[in-house]
Amino acid sequence: MKNVDYIIVGDGYAGLFFAHQLIRNNKTFVLFSEGQKSASQVSAGIINPVVLKKFTTFWKAQEQIDFLKSTLKEIENYTGENYLIDAPIHRIFHDENEQSLWLKKSGNDDLLYFLDKNFDHLKAVKNDFLSGKVNQSARLNVNGFFTGLFSFLEKNEKLIVEKFIYSDLDVEKLTYRDFTFKNILFCEGMGVKHNPFFSEIPVNPNKGHHIKVELSEKIPENITIKKKHFLFPLNEQLYFYGGTYDREQLHHEIDDSAVEQLKKGLTEFYPHPFEIKEVNFGFRPTVKDRRPIIGRHSDYHNLYVFNGLGARGILNGCYFSKSLFDFIEKDIPLDKEISLERFEN
Repeated sequence: MKNVDYIIVGDGYAGLFFAHQLIRNNKTFVLFSEGQKSASQVSAGIINPVVLKKFTTFWKAQEQIDFLKSTLKEIENYTGENYLIDAPIHRIFHDENEQSLWLKKSGNDDLLYFLDKNFDHLKAVKNDFLSGKVNQSARLNVNGFFTGLFSFLEKNEKLIVEKFIYSDLDVEKLTYRDFTFKNILFCEGMGVKHNPFFSEIPVNPNKGHHIKVELSEKIPENITIKKKHFLFPLNEQLYFYGGTYDREQLHHEIDDSAVEQLKKGLTEFYPHPFEIKEVNFGFRPTVKDRRPIIGRHSDYHNLYVFNGLGARGILNGCYFSKSLFDFIEKDIPLDKEISLERFEN
């Protein structure tokens, strides 16, 4: 039998950022990945402290931004690459009212360091009312992040690419096949609905589509453009545009209506020919109160869950991975707003 401190089940942002906490604290672990692209792996990688429909921010936005930047520097120490892309979001204004609202809210204490008061005119796109820059926004190199971390885990014999079989888990003896463990963490996204220990947690699927397109006229490379959705370059040929939000069409196929929505949205501000080269979708695990679900099983105290990261998977996954680690290893209570216990009644 191989003895480890942790088994992690799941290979999205929650699982990998928690794995980083274990690496930096010299804990032994293995991570189980089914080897299929999760919602995290097809995500846009947007790092954004502002809700761009209402020009508001959210709980612990500055703390999450700061913690992500320091965490990515720590990850760079063992992967050799920093996956942070300095490409701030430029939100195209629909009209003068949005300009005025942006300026008004830029004076608020919670938005002072996020909403830039100087407006810009962007090349190659329609922005008659200019655009506002979101300071401290950026992107994660999603493909590089997952490729780099999976490569590190594989090289160090911490990655197991196979489906986790719940029936092979002995929660009394704390064994799984050839492993004995102290704790096991489930970070499965919507896969948690098949987990016999945590299937009742209230996460709901939110289906998101995005397209990869070839543009006939290039846009600036060092920014991320936002109107209805996000547009940014992936490489010299392809651009990412997305993603949609759908809580109704939950089948595992591409929705033509979502693709049409994306085409229409892009056409509204990109007045040049473009060609769709690829369509992808994933299911974000969302929670009604827009907070992650983190905690310990009520009966089996070595079983934990980390889920419900929603559309802010990077920030939530990074920041709250430390909260979970401190809860398990240091007995520091979880904030009630993220704790699994808030649903137990």
